[in-house]
Amino acid sequence: MTNKANRPESCILAGFALAAMLSCTTPSASAHEANKRVADANALASTDTASRPAPQATRRSVARAEKGPYYVDFRARTAASWGHAFVWYGKTSEKAVEVAGLTPAGDTLAYVLGHITFVPSETGASYGDLDPEYLTASYRVYLSEADARRVFAYIKKLQANSPLWNAETANCTGFIGDIAEFMGLEVPNRWQRPENFVNRLKEMNGGRQMVRLSAE
Repeated sequence: MTNKANRPESCILAGFALAAMLSCTTPSASAHEANKRVADANALASTDTASRPAPQATRRSVARAEKGPYYVDFRARTAASWGHAFVWYGKTSEKAVEVAGLTPAGDTLAYVLGHITFVPSETGASYGDLDPEYLTASYRVYLSEADARRVFAYIKKLQANSPLWNAETANCTGFIGDIAEFMGLEVPNRWQRPENFVNRLKEMNGGRQMVRLSAE
C-alpha cells in the first residue's frame, strides 16, 4: 500500500511518465503511404529547384566547396503529442532523401507500454516525416563525400542496433543526438521537446553549415 505522504512525489513521477509516453508517438506510415510521401517530397524538391534561377558555374563551384555535396538535416515535426525528431540525409544533387528516426512499433498500446518498459522499435520514416507542413525545426549541415560515407554508414548501423524504444532512455531525441555526437557536434540535453532539441542543437553549434569529421 502506498503511504499518503508519498502521493505528491508519486504524482510528479506519474507526470513525467505521461510526458515520456506522449513524446515521439506517431504511427509509422504504411509502405504505400511512405512511398507516396517520398514521391511528394521529390516533387516538392523539383518544384523548389525549378523556382530558383540557375546559379552561375563559378557560384555553384564555390557553394559546393563551402557546403559539400552531402548533407544531414536534423528535423522536428508536430505529432499528436510532443512531436518527433528525426533526420533526413542524402546528396544535395538528388531529390530523394533517406529518413531515419526512432519510434515505437505498433499502435497506442506500444506507446503506453514504452514509458514503463522497452518495446520494439522502428527506425525508418514515420507518418508525417516527409510533409513540410508538419515541420517545426530544421538544422541542416553539409559533408564532404568521404565524411558522408562514414556518417551514413553510422546511421545505418545505429538503425540496425536500435531494436527497442523507451520514452526515457531510448527515444527520438536520443537517437538523432547520437548521430550529431558522431559528427562532432555539440549536443544539448536530450530530455526535451524535439523542436527545442533541434533549435538548441543549431544554437550550440553556431548554426555552422559545414561539418568535417576528425581523422579516423
